[in-house]
Amino acid sequence: MNYGLCSLALFSTLLRASAFSRSSVWRSSSVASTTSTSTSLNSVPSLIVFDLDNTLWTPELYQLRKLARNNQLPVAHKDVKLFPAAKEMIMEMKKDGKYANTKFAVASRTKSVDWAHDLLNQFELKEWLDYVEIFPGDKKKHFNNLKRSSGIDFEEMLFFDDARDGKYGNCEPVSAMGVLSVHCPNGIYEESIWVNAMSQYKEWYAHKTPGTIVEWDGSVTTVKPTDPNERFRGNVQFINREKRFGFIQYGGRGTKDMFFHFNDLPYGDDINEGDELSFTVVTARNGKDAAANIEISKSDTDAGDLVNMHVFSMNLPFVALLSNGYKTLETRNGTMFVPYKAGTKMLLHAGQRIYPDGDRHIDVMKSGGLDDDEIKALKSLPPGFGKGMAVAIVELGETFETTLEERCDPDFQRKVAAFGADAGMRATVIRRVEYLKRPVKVSGRGGVFKANIDKSVIPDGWLDDDADNDGGSSDKKTGKVYYSATF
Repeated sequence: MNYGLCSLALFSTLLRASAFSRSSVWRSSSVASTTSTSTSLNSVPSLIVFDLDNTLWTPELYQLRKLARNNQLPVAHKDVKLFPAAKEMIMEMKKDGKYANTKFAVASRTKSVDWAHDLLNQFELKEWLDYVEIFPGDKKKHFNNLKRSSGIDFEEMLFFDDARDGKYGNCEPVSAMGVLSVHCPNGIYEESIWVNAMSQYKEWYAHKTPGTIVEWDGSVTTVKPTDPNERFRGNVQFINREKRFGFIQYGGRGTKDMFFHFNDLPYGDDINEGDELSFTVVTARNGKDAAANIEISKSDTDAGDLVNMHVFSMNLPFVALLSNGYKTLETRNGTMFVPYKAGTKMLLHAGQRIYPDGDRHIDVMKSGGLDDDEIKALKSLPPGFGKGMAVAIVELGETFETTLEERCDPDFQRKVAAFGADAGMRATVIRRVEYLKRPVKVSGRGGVFKANIDKSVIPDGWLDDDADNDGGSSDKKTGKVYYSATF
């Protein structure tokens, strides 16, 4: 679709509809002249704020990976296009006397900061903007900056964004600050979005209830404020011991990980990645949410029947390739295994999905001389073992960084079961692996987490202290690592 032509057509339609224009929310100077100053000010926002990606323009800048790889700037109206109604509405409001005191701003969390600034210039939008907040992070910080810079209170602002809630949502957290937020998941593509938003703002201003969102269908909802006494449960996802902070994974997949500082931990308690915590949520001094009143859940292993172990999850077919001893290196771009020393034992969990690598692992395996039957066997879990279960126990070796050239070595590729370009930069050696005596249902999570497992399912010898100390089964003369799996 040619958004430029659509925009011109829309603009022409607005000009022809003179009767509507004279009475609409953005063309009402005659009305404004007959109303009191206070009523006029209350009927329109003092500051209108826009998100950028998928709100003013499309696509989202992170999707332009080819341009990033080629070190090229995106071109306005070609690589990135404005939504039809966006620029025309800003122009009309700038010209309308009713909005003479209204300021305009953008607030974007994009990581493509330079691109965003350049595109605002290309689209000739920057000259109409009074404030620009573009940096990755928390939208709340954008709005705190806008309030400080403009001197305008939150209830005098109106905010448009395509992301409502969840991990990457903006409308919900910004509305909780007292800003009326408009959810436009398809961008500002038609004038009805503006008409309804302005009408709703005038009604909302009479009560200014925090947490109010104008939904995509024109309805209005109010998000229930967080109960400061409500307790949440989650697992430690990441720890930075040097800077004394970490993040807790909790809630569903769309929930942001919760920040915590070591000062809020119970005095004298140690904490590790994977530990289960309960906590309340407070607003920290920087305006962001943070965990407080933290309690560390103690593992119920005193009876001697359970063992608390670290667990990590992989999807098929790679969970089977590792469990069956073919895959002897696990690569990640993140630092998931970096905190764990060689000799650490973890359970291997089978995720709920099939990893979509386009069967490229088959080409890698065939390059080593394996036939179709052998590959099929290595990609299969034993009967009764499947998704959503802890299926094996592994002993980790060294974790080290690699170059693309090293990852493209044929032997390295076969150890990873992936081509070099598909593999992560950090490789972790799998010293040994063995299937559990029986599979155990475990709720999977991202990263490394912890679970209590019946000791009786752990293969013999794996929990012995001596095995922990010598780092696994190996021939010290040849350095060859032996795997417990049969393949």
